[in-house]
Amino acid sequence: MIAIKAENISKSYRLGTISAGRLREDIRHWLKKQPVEDHLVWALKDVSFEVNQGEVMGFIGNNGAGKSTLLKIISRIAAPTSGRVFGKGRVASLLEVGSGFHGELSGRENIFLNGNILGMKKREIQACFDEIVAFSGVEQFIDTPVKRYSSGMYMRLAFAVAAHLNPEILVVDEVLAVGDVEFQRKCLGKMKEISGRKGKTVLFVSHNTQALLNLCDRVITLHKGQLIDEGKPAEVIGSYLKNLQSDYLYQEYDTPDAAPGNDYIRIKKVSLQYDTELFDIRTPFIIRFECWYADRDPGSLIAGIHLFNMAGECIFDVASKGTSLQPGLISGECRIPGNFLNNGAYYLSIVFVKDTTTRLFYFEGCLSFNVEDYRENTAWFGKWMGYVRPDFPVILNQQDVV
Repeated sequence: MIAIKAENISKSYRLGTISAGRLREDIRHWLKKQPVEDHLVWALKDVSFEVNQGEVMGFIGNNGAGKSTLLKIISRIAAPTSGRVFGKGRVASLLEVGSGFHGELSGRENIFLNGNILGMKKREIQACFDEIVAFSGVEQFIDTPVKRYSSGMYMRLAFAVAAHLNPEILVVDEVLAVGDVEFQRKCLGKMKEISGRKGKTVLFVSHNTQALLNLCDRVITLHKGQLIDEGKPAEVIGSYLKNLQSDYLYQEYDTPDAAPGNDYIRIKKVSLQYDTELFDIRTPFIIRFECWYADRDPGSLIAGIHLFNMAGECIFDVASKGTSLQPGLISGECRIPGNFLNNGAYYLSIVFVKDTTTRLFYFEGCLSFNVEDYRENTAWFGKWMGYVRPDFPVILNQQDVV
């Protein structure tokens, strides 16, 4: 049974000055204004899809792809410029921190307010009130106006309300953007429970690809307001990440004159290669490079690779042995095993040193890449601690039975 059907959804926004601040000028501008296409930005363009009842549909795409706009239209917070959305059942939305809350009302009052907006009766809200408060963890502040809540408290209560007030359709946008690890674990576990045991429909936007892989039945990729891919989570996410990273995994130059470097070293090619569809913590990869070596007085050449996370912290510094090479085209590689790096974003630099003391060239930030998470049989998808994530065996044994 279809729970949501979107037909050719488009949404445009007009650029330009809304008001000059003076009535006379506003009227003059309005009289002269012509509705030309150049002044429009299309957040969505002819997006169509269907979501079945009880299905978890994920949405992925870079910032500005139209994900949040689409969810607002489905939640009837915004109207489409063209197209239609058909939905069956009550919709509870969590699109931003504290969405639907009144700042002057207490947490208790906002729970009942949101329930009334969803069309629930007072006794229905009272039946799940204690569960909402317990899940949110804000018992101490439940009678405090929510304008005094921190962003984390806002999010906790907002998600608890949206998830517990018995909606047929739950719409969640970046629930993992706010909150601690324990809260993230509870949210993801609750969404899995809603869709699995209770047969509710969930629409889920997140940049946490591991959560999308574990929670979703299908995933849709949006790019510049258009639907470009749809299907099984692993295939869609793998394709998305591969396209996202393509500009950073490879650089090549045809001639020394066009290549980065100096009179001693010119980079011909640098690349990062792996053989799997999805680059996650299990994936081994190879860093390869070629360069034109032109030192007229060659000595012992060392090539080093420095890997950094996006905070600029060095994860490792490895180097070749000193090698006597003659001027010409030289190459090198470094193989990194799987189950070594933790998930996250990284960049690397390559350094060339002569006779252990003289730096010839430092090719900074030449490649960057993302390592995705991978876990089995777990409901917790928070960030794994540590810089590295080796697969060292930890063994449990039964010693005694009580």
